[in-house]
Amino acid sequence: MLEFDSNLEQLAMIKVIGVGGGGNNAVNRMIEHGVQGVEFIAVNTDAQALNLSKAEVKMQIGGKLTRGLGAGANPEVGKKAAEESKEQIEEALRGADMVFVTAGMGGGTGTGAAPVIAQIARDLGALTVGVVTRPFTFEGRKRATQAQGGISAMKESVDTLIVIPNDRLLEIVDKSTPMLEAFREADNVLRQGVQGISDLIATPGLINLDFADVKTIMSNKGSALMGIGIASGENRATEAAKKAISSPLLEKSIDGAQGVLMNITGGTNLSLFEVQEAADIVATASDQEVNMIFGSVINENLKDEIVVTVIATGFNEVEQPLRQAARPSFGQQQPRTQPQSQPQQPSQQPTMKREVKREETHEPPVRSVNNQAEETLDIPTFLRNRNRRR
Repeated sequence: MLEFDSNLEQLAMIKVIGVGGGGNNAVNRMIEHGVQGVEFIAVNTDAQALNLSKAEVKMQIGGKLTRGLGAGANPEVGKKAAEESKEQIEEALRGADMVFVTAGMGGGTGTGAAPVIAQIARDLGALTVGVVTRPFTFEGRKRATQAQGGISAMKESVDTLIVIPNDRLLEIVDKSTPMLEAFREADNVLRQGVQGISDLIATPGLINLDFADVKTIMSNKGSALMGIGIASGENRATEAAKKAISSPLLEKSIDGAQGVLMNITGGTNLSLFEVQEAADIVATASDQEVNMIFGSVINENLKDEIVVTVIATGFNEVEQPLRQAARPSFGQQQPRTQPQSQPQQPSQQPTMKREVKREETHEPPVRSVNNQAEETLDIPTFLRNRNRRR
């Protein structure tokens, strides 16, 4: 008689570590939204702020250096605090297959400590993904300069880095949105960046998206772009996919990406045809030779809505020179950033997997754009940019 070893069915161990105030807030949002299958860790130099965290593991770093009073918006203090607590961080991250390091760039702890923590995770052998925000312009030049230094350091410490420019959030929120709500939305986008990936791995289903698939797309890939589209009603799958690849938060086209990871989340009425529709739209907009892997997650709370999350990676050939040129400690001009989105609700059941290799010929998206040239506002950003280049 055949015997089955249940240990073979163990899921990948995913840990999410929020660093500093922004990172801690993002972790709280994830816990509030019921993100499943991950272990949360909150790290801070500020003992008082750390007490507000809902994470199961709370870690105060740099106790001798800061005495629990924070980094004083100084990234060097944040960096030294993480180095002081290196053994403690290693112990917390040990055994993880994948580590998300999330932080708001521009302050002290997140900016300085996040790159150190990411490097520790990577040295332990974990697939390490950074999800960070670039500060709003109204936060001042000093924070912007410090943020760029932190982002440059993060790029050297992670497998894949998703940078979310907060200024782009202003294009998707109402003009009357209070400042506190704008910051909350930034925290939510950090949550979405993590959840859009972790759901595909941590949510078991009839056909699971393997951790190995995600690793193929995200290992040693450098900068990444993230776009999210939400739609309901007729043609909801098509509309959500189009929004994901033409979001105002996307600063450039995904057609240069070598890898695309796609999450299609819907309610119990999500059909296989809709999944195929959404995947085809993203595949058509991508490079001919792209390695595209997508999963479909059922979330009963979404009802009539469909949420499409797209993570595009493998822009190294274009961006590597920029990374090396922009390497100073904690300061520099802001280069181009990355995509973003709006919050997505927690997922729950089946996951479907499919790899798409674009060998067959699709009509280029440019043709459809030309047919609608007069409706400029409806033309996705990446298609308008492509038209200009040609």
